[in-house]
Amino acid sequence: MKAMGNDDVLKRLYQVVEDRKAQPMEGSYTCYLFEKGLDKILKKVGEECAETVIAAKNGVQEDTVGEISDLLYHLMVMMVQQGIPLEAVLQELDTRSQKIGNLKQFHVSDHNS
Repeated sequence: MKAMGNDDVLKRLYQVVEDRKAQPMEGSYTCYLFEKGLDKILKKVGEECAETVIAAKNGVQEDTVGEISDLLYHLMVMMVQQGIPLEAVLQELDTRSQKIGNLKQFHVSDHNS
């Protein structure tokens, strides 16, 4: 179900993260992450990824949505820190969505993992 007015929510969030990096605000969690640096940001991405997996495994959709939201936010902080524009990721997703028969080839070793 699509919420009204949320078409550009990722772009708006990305802009807020960029703004926090350019113009730090006291008490901002985003600014705290930038102050602590890439290692802290990556640690949070990893934590949120694990929490997303656990929430999905537990099967409570509301919890899973919350964890996915946390993960997306922390990924955006990482992207801004690394200078990766949101448009680059959106373009890549658009390109991939237009492919037909996008089943990746896998090797025999992939069967064992």
